[in-house]
Amino acid sequence: MWKEFKQFAMKGNVVDLAVGVIIGSAFGKIVSSLVKDVITPLIGILIGGLDFSNLSFTYKKAHIMYGQFIQSIFDFFIIAFSIFMVIKVISSFKKKEEVKKEEEKKADAKEELLMEIRDLLKGETVREK
Repeated sequence: MWKEFKQFAMKGNVVDLAVGVIIGSAFGKIVSSLVKDVITPLIGILIGGLDFSNLSFTYKKAHIMYGQFIQSIFDFFIIAFSIFMVIKVISSFKKKEEVKKEEEKKADAKEELLMEIRDLLKGETVREK
């Protein structure tokens, strides 16, 4: 059983997933700090010093903090947009690599064709002599 677990844990997908979760967690903390410490205060200045996290109301004995909910939604959209932008940048790099490979393949095909023509011409000149 230990051997099977070891094989499972060391598969590439599991290790990649673990690395992704750790990096995602760290990235989430960075984006949360960006939202909390930079973007939210700027928005607060623009809309008159409003801080989402302090928005609340009391109904009977319940203290409903809807500002925290708004802040969580705001955090989600900023994090989702940040991840979208990172993936977009990575995708553009991959597209550039794919285009470069396609150009290399086209160049290789042209070179092969030219070499075949050269070889055919050499064969004709040899026959003529």
